Amino acid sequence: MQDTFLAAAEKLEGFKGDSAPKTWLFAILNNKIVDHYRKKSRNPTSLDNDMLSNNFDEKGKWHKSAQPKNWHLDDKNLLDDDEFMAILAMCMEALPEQWNSCMKLKYLMDNNGEQICQELNITPSNFWQIIHRAKLRMRDCIETNWFKK
Repeated sequence: MQDTFLAAAEKLEGFKGDSAPKTWLFAILNNKIVDHYRKKSRNPTSLDNDMLSNNFDEKGKWHKSAQPKNWHLDDKNLLDDDEFMAILAMCMEALPEQWNSCMKLKYLMDNNGEQICQELNITPSNFWQIIHRAKLRMRDCIETNWFKK
């Protein structure tokens, strides 16, 4: 937030008043967030092939022990549960930085794949592979830390 206000103060002369000040500030904030994730994504991500090989056989089929389990939620909204939200946040932070950035931009900021690829300077196939691997890692983390507790 403070970076947003500093940037706004530096560019105040350039504010033409074509939009509300609040809209202008939110645009600056959004650009600051995008810049933050863009910088983080430039760090190389080591692929955790052990995670993938533990879940799939050489033909790409699920190992029986690694198949997704039915989470039997009984009409319970997990997003209202503070303990679950803490585990979800912990699992997100445990992702490699680029994976975390992709997940946040896609699911929290609701950006489309094309925007994310441009912002993080990655190819569409790389983006979808990252999303796929991040979902697998998130599923495993949530099952381990929430459903098996």
